[in-house]
Amino acid sequence: MLAEYFPVLLFILVGLGVGVAPMVLGKLLAPNKPDPEKLSPYECGFEAFEDARMKFDVRYYLVAILFILFDLEIAFLFPWATVINDIGLAGFLSMMLFLAILTVGFVYEWMKGALEWE
Repeated sequence: MLAEYFPVLLFILVGLGVGVAPMVLGKLLAPNKPDPEKLSPYECGFEAFEDARMKFDVRYYLVAILFILFDLEIAFLFPWATVINDIGLAGFLSMMLFLAILTVGFVYEWMKGALEWE
């Protein structure tokens, strides 16, 4: 029974080793010379001057979400383009529907002014 799960256990052990070993080696081998300059809090090279709980502009998050959306679109287009001859008309139409939905979303964002900065 253990032989059946050996590949899974090996995968988990290798994953843990790859994730934990660099951190342990860094902690053991890296020089540790703290000084006040290294330990001081900073933000963009100067001392923080506002509360950490201050509000951020929603547009930053909106731009990030739009980037992820269109990045995923490209990630789906490349594999689709490589097998377009094999998937036929059904694959072509399904991708056109996907692109149409993304285009509607993009036009909606554009019309609402989400892409404009003040």
